[in-house]
Amino acid sequence: MVSVHVDELGGRLPRPRAIAAAGRALGAIPPPLQVLVGIVSVQVGASLAKQLFTVAGAAGTVTLRLFFAALVLLLIWRPALRLGRQGWPVVIAYGAVLGLMNLFFYQALARIPQGLAVTIEFLGPLVVALAGSRKLLDGLWALLAAGGVVLLTESRGDLSLVGMLFALCAGACWGGYILLGAALGSRTSEGNGLALGMAVAAMIAMPVGIVETGTGLLSPWILLVGLAVALLSSVIPYSLELEALRKIPPRVFGILMSLEPAVAALAGLLVLGEQLRPLQWLALCCVVAASIGATRSAPRDV
Repeated sequence: MVSVHVDELGGRLPRPRAIAAAGRALGAIPPPLQVLVGIVSVQVGASLAKQLFTVAGAAGTVTLRLFFAALVLLLIWRPALRLGRQGWPVVIAYGAVLGLMNLFFYQALARIPQGLAVTIEFLGPLVVALAGSRKLLDGLWALLAAGGVVLLTESRGDLSLVGMLFALCAGACWGGYILLGAALGSRTSEGNGLALGMAVAAMIAMPVGIVETGTGLLSPWILLVGLAVALLSSVIPYSLELEALRKIPPRVFGILMSLEPAVAALAGLLVLGEQLRPLQWLALCCVVAASIGATRSAPRDV
């Protein structure tokens, strides 16, 4: 059977065989492995992006990542533009938060080690997970995460305070991204909302990237690396995560995603040679443990 999608004029067009084959290949991967591969892909992409900062700048690299990610997703999904009054505000808000999250995170990445940037950013999803809970156990997880932040402050040394603040801003955007992502899923189908939201994010980042880097963004090898970053950091992981969420409970997904700061630290060590101090590793472990604990103690139906 040929899979189909609806174009913006309401007609039914056959989905390219390559895309259908890619979907079957993704479906054959066990869901936990899909999530883990997605995490590794994101963090390797971030390490590759950081090496591009010296020639393209942090904002320029974000621009390339979001532009190419939007281009690939729009070509794959060819989303309908008739979303109605309820759909477009969510898509625009989702894209704006996604764009700002990436801009803030890459500014943090330019100033502090990758593992620490992701650890601080991860506080955003953790706050969302704990928000509104009155369980004593969840209070303990919040205290553990706060302890991790204190340890990061104590071990800051020559770390950039501005970089840490950028990571906190990225974390706040990540929290909003999670909430808006749920609304986006209820108002759009398949990857249509993601593709349109990514296009909005690219438009948010593009003026900043052009001002910072200018025509340097048009260098062929910079464009090539930017495409690789987009595939590793956006297209591949988002596709894997969407596929995994169809088969495993969000609780399990959340526990697996809690490993992201640790994977980020390892990617920073192996790819960039970024060494973390013992207290920084302890802080990272506190945040990871708090995230796993908060996810495990969440209601079974979420």
